[in-house]
Amino acid sequence: MCEISQGSYAPENAGETLEIVDWLLTNPWIVACDGAMTTFPQGALAIRGDTLVAIGPAAEITARFRGIREMDLRGHLVLPGLINTHTHAAMSCFRGLADDLPLSEWLHHVIFPAEAAHVNADLVYWGTLLAIAEMLQNGITTFCDGYFFEEYAARAALDAGIRGVLGQGILDYPCPDQPHPERARERAAAFLDAFPRDTDRLRPSLFCHAPYTCGPETLQWVKELCRERGILFQTHLSETAAEVAELSHKYGERPVHFLDRLEILDANTLCAHGVWLDAGEIELLAQRQVGLSHTAESNMKLGAGVAPIPELLAARVKVGLGTDGCASNNNLDLFAEMDMVAKLHKVFRQDPQVCSAREVLAMATLGGARALAWDSEIGSLEAGKKADLIAIDLNQPHLTPCYEPVSHLVYAASGSDVRLVWVAGQLVVANAQVQTIDVPRTIREVQRLADKIRR
Repeated sequence: MCEISQGSYAPENAGETLEIVDWLLTNPWIVACDGAMTTFPQGALAIRGDTLVAIGPAAEITARFRGIREMDLRGHLVLPGLINTHTHAAMSCFRGLADDLPLSEWLHHVIFPAEAAHVNADLVYWGTLLAIAEMLQNGITTFCDGYFFEEYAARAALDAGIRGVLGQGILDYPCPDQPHPERARERAAAFLDAFPRDTDRLRPSLFCHAPYTCGPETLQWVKELCRERGILFQTHLSETAAEVAELSHKYGERPVHFLDRLEILDANTLCAHGVWLDAGEIELLAQRQVGLSHTAESNMKLGAGVAPIPELLAARVKVGLGTDGCASNNNLDLFAEMDMVAKLHKVFRQDPQVCSAREVLAMATLGGARALAWDSEIGSLEAGKKADLIAIDLNQPHLTPCYEPVSHLVYAASGSDVRLVWVAGQLVVANAQVQTIDVPRTIREVQRLADKIRR
């Protein structure tokens, strides 16, 4: 158990001047996840307000700072909070509802009917809050969401203290929160106008479900609205071979070229999946600086295929990791996702050197921040960035010994090893317990909703 102590403000020497910070964390093994993947075997971090003001060797940092609250993290490994670049958080209410089905059958015969019958503001709030509790406990400090009644997802995120991109879902079909597709533009504008403006932890977004559920006109007006507001545009892309074949037949070109012709692709576009991309599409995504969320476990479970991640990384496409929703993955654990991503691509390519631990950890941190166009503030532990960080306990059998921390984070650690989580300098998980959510009540509320779905 990590104990918080009150800092000593009196300098050891009469002439010594020490800066006072809100948190001084000392003696952990730090993996900064910056461009150089810098590590400090015995480091320290100083936090003031919501910002990391200093990071480095413990002796150097403790000689400069004293903390109002101090914590000795000896025996822990500290890294940036993980970034989940693609999820549908409220679908935690549909966890395990239907498994072992092809994507088209799963969507059209199970998920879409369940959403039409049961998705409302109540389900979105409590389902999202449950998902956030799971994500925080697993060390995820930022998530990128897309669903219906998304203002209630934003409210849950605001209440829970997590960082997030909240995308209002848009389709050319009746939706739970907009039964009249012709009024989707009004719905999108209303969501954006009502979005919380008193926090910089949350960002609004619009989510066109996919090019096969949103026609060219819808894709274009949604992207134009995103450009006007300076926000992220999200969509699913090339998840299955059948989807690519359908779109190619309908429009006479592959999905990435189709979206590019509509002027959808730029640095504020995030595409999820990208399983069936050819070399020309990968090059185009790189040229347009598009972000891509790789959701390996969901792709595997739905039998969608294996995305060309080595080629995407070689082309310098901004790739982050995502869990997808709990209905197609069943958990929100990016540590499990990292392990799966590294091993999946090695066995698929029959090459143990592809998707190295270092590359995969980067995708879960700074790569995810870049995919969300948020890397100036989050994704790595660097002075001046937001204080989003996590600590895992190394004093456990499956994490002993530790020779190489990056390897351990990808191949040995799990979400259940996370003990402490800070978001914007606020301690939101202490001793593996979420401090900002009434978790037992949230579980009861979701069980209530599940009883209705079951009936």
